[in-house]
Amino acid sequence: MRVDEYLRERLKRKRICLMTHIIVGYPSFEANLKALEIMAENDVDVVEIQMPFSEPIADGPIFVRANQMSLQRGTTVDQYFRFMEKATARFDFPLLMMGYYNPVFKMGEANFLDRLQSSGGRGFIIPDLPIEEGRNLFDRAKQKGLAAIPLMTPSSTEQRLKELGKAGSGFVYVVARKGVTGEHTKFEDDFADYVQKCRRATELPLAVGFGISQKQDLDFLVNHVEMAIIGTRILEIWENNGEEGLQAFLQEIKQYLERLC
Repeated sequence: MRVDEYLRERLKRKRICLMTHIIVGYPSFEANLKALEIMAENDVDVVEIQMPFSEPIADGPIFVRANQMSLQRGTTVDQYFRFMEKATARFDFPLLMMGYYNPVFKMGEANFLDRLQSSGGRGFIIPDLPIEEGRNLFDRAKQKGLAAIPLMTPSSTEQRLKELGKAGSGFVYVVARKGVTGEHTKFEDDFADYVQKCRRATELPLAVGFGISQKQDLDFLVNHVEMAIIGTRILEIWENNGEEGLQAFLQEIKQYLERLC
C-alpha cells in the first residue's frame, strides 16, 4: 500500500495522523529502538528516521547537536540502512528516510533508492533538494512505489506550490513557518490561508511540521491537515526524561486524539 493510501486508511478511524522523528545513532541505536517501540505502543502513524549529516541546514540547534554527536560516535551510512532494515522488520508503521542530499549524491541516486527499498523504507524527505534538481530522483522513486515527499513553505508562490504538489508522492510536508526546526509555532489566521493554498496545489495529504510541540497545536491542525509532525519535542523529552517521559507524552497525545474522534 502506498503511503498516501495508508494515511487515508488510517484517517477512517482518527481525525489526524501523527508523524514523529528519531536521529539514527543518537543517543544510541538501542535508544532509537526503544523510542520506536514506545511510538508503536502509542499509535504513531509514520516515523521519519534521520540519516545524520554534518550540516543539517533545516534543523535547529537541538537536532544539529544530535546529528553531530551521532556522527562523532561513528554512525555510518551502512549502519543507517542496517538499522532501517531492523526497524522495518519489527514495526508496522511506515518508516521514511529523512536526510540531506550530499550522502544520496555520494552513493548515487539509483543505489540510494535500491538500498532504501531493500531495507524496507517507504520513502524519503530531503529538505535541501530543489525539485528542479531532484526530478530524476522523484520520478525514479515513484516508479518504485516509494514516497518522494516535497516541502511546501510559506514563501512559495502559488505556481511553485503547484509544481511541488505535482512532483511529490505519499504526502506533502507543509513547513509551518520560516526558519529551522525546534522553535514553537504560533498558529494564526494567516496560517489557515497558507494551508488552503497548499491544499489547492495538490490532492496528496498534507502534513504540518516545524514547531509542533503540544496537544494544543493539534486543536488547530485537526481541522486543516491530515497529519501533524512532532520532531524536536520528542528528542527534548527523551534527553530530559528518558523512556518514561516519552511514554507519558505520547500516551497523552494518543488519548487526546482518541477523544477527538
